[in-house]
Amino acid sequence: MAQHFDLEEQEQLDQLKHFWNKWGTPITGALIVVFGSFAAWNGYQYWQARQATQAAALADAVTQAVEGQQLDRIGQALTDLKSGYASTHQAAQSGLLAAKAYADAGQWDQARDALAWVADKGSDNGLQSLARLRLAAVLLEQKQPDAALQQLSAAFPAEFTAVAADRRGDAYALQDKKAEAVAEYEKAYKAFDSQVDYRRLVEFKLNALGVQVQAQASPTEAKL
Repeated sequence: MAQHFDLEEQEQLDQLKHFWNKWGTPITGALIVVFGSFAAWNGYQYWQARQATQAAALADAVTQAVEGQQLDRIGQALTDLKSGYASTHQAAQSGLLAAKAYADAGQWDQARDALAWVADKGSDNGLQSLARLRLAAVLLEQKQPDAALQQLSAAFPAEFTAVAADRRGDAYALQDKKAEAVAEYEKAYKAFDSQVDYRRLVEFKLNALGVQVQAQASPTEAKL
């Protein structure tokens, strides 16, 4: 009887050896892939959390520097954000914040560079569009209407189209192209809600060009 069990055990061992010789390598490879993928996912999650934490710290440094009107510190913190954490939301937001601080201080070149970076490298389409609009305003301040129009030629989300039209009107007005300026201002006027103060500013610009606009509902109000 004992010999019978020994023969059965030997047969099972032989079958196991045969199975392992045939399938051992693929099974081992599959296990390596599974556990390797799991480790890679955990590593990626850790890396993302670490990136977000460090980016947030630098973004906070930009905010504090802006509040303290420390322009040199703004530039240093923003440079670190751009070089190491360019793809983060915090980097784009800090770029917009830094640009405003530079513009408020009359440092138009620095404001232009910060906005150009967000417009080109920002990870969020809305922030990129906002950066382009503000960059156009800075370029107009620097009397560069051609460059401003180039920025304004990009496609904008619906919520920015009215402001983009107004900016194009400003650029054409600076070029003494009255007809083009009026056309863009009229687009902006029609797109703005009648309760928005900005619409009255556009109306003032049209009046300055000799155009009297009639009160009319915006497309949004017309649907109500």
